[in-house]
Amino acid sequence: MIKFLAISALLCLGSVSYNKAMASAPMAKTQAPGFYRFMLGDFEVTALYDGSVALPMNKLLSSVKKYQIEKQFKSAHLATPTETPVNAYLINTGTKLILIDTGAAALFGPTLGKLLPNLKAAGYEASQVDEIYITHLHPDHVGGLFTDSKVSFPNAIVRADKRDIEYWLSKENMEKAPEANKGFFQGAMVSFDAYTKANKVQAFDGDTKLVEGIQAVKTYGHTPGHASYLVESKGQKLMVIGDLIHVGAVQFNDPTVTIAFDSDSVKAFGERMKIFTEVAKDGTIIGATHIAFPGLGRLRHDGKKFEWLPL
Repeated sequence: MIKFLAISALLCLGSVSYNKAMASAPMAKTQAPGFYRFMLGDFEVTALYDGSVALPMNKLLSSVKKYQIEKQFKSAHLATPTETPVNAYLINTGTKLILIDTGAAALFGPTLGKLLPNLKAAGYEASQVDEIYITHLHPDHVGGLFTDSKVSFPNAIVRADKRDIEYWLSKENMEKAPEANKGFFQGAMVSFDAYTKANKVQAFDGDTKLVEGIQAVKTYGHTPGHASYLVESKGQKLMVIGDLIHVGAVQFNDPTVTIAFDSDSVKAFGERMKIFTEVAKDGTIIGATHIAFPGLGRLRHDGKKFEWLPL
């Protein structure tokens, strides 16, 4: 018994010493590389994480009374400001490597800009990207085009709906915009400038087949030319929806909730309902920029509300 107690005491002392050593170790502060990969028919899809940014979403969400927003945030255990992820999607069709959105780089603060290292961690080089499809020209979607004073994707063609290109790259529109919104125009102009000068920007008009298996789908409202992208291979479908939704815990339950960033909140709500209804019927996978990484899942509709089913 005495021998047992002595051994137990030594173990306890060792445990205390071990815990102290652990407590003095610095925190790592880093995550594993942010990529997630799956096959969609014959296409390889890689979700890429650009980071997250804390936004006052309880104040930015609109079209519903503030106390209702606060109630939904509390119910979902959402902190305010709310950590808001930024995701992008890489599609390897076997013949082309296509990136949908590019993250923010340095345009949206120091907590973003991780897309390029995560792209490399996923096994690809930025120089291998053939085409880039932009959902819309807000800074957290186009900032990654231009990093550290140079073009990020030297061999890529950049494609976006002509309505967004014409709106956000217009100096006249920027001059008319409220002072708080001018940065959106400036970010788009800086990001696109080198590609425009190199004749590497191609505008499309609404619903457009871009390459075999990928089609642009007009979802105007969040911005004048907001586009979603339908990716399909062997009957399997992925719809990359950009900013049709920002806070899943609120807007899946109540799609009528809009956000202050919407150019036309009525149109944005209409397109959200239309796309949500369509994908819930046929089981299409959704890829969403601001849903928790990797932002992939399906929707189910119970007749009253949509339910998010992560992939």
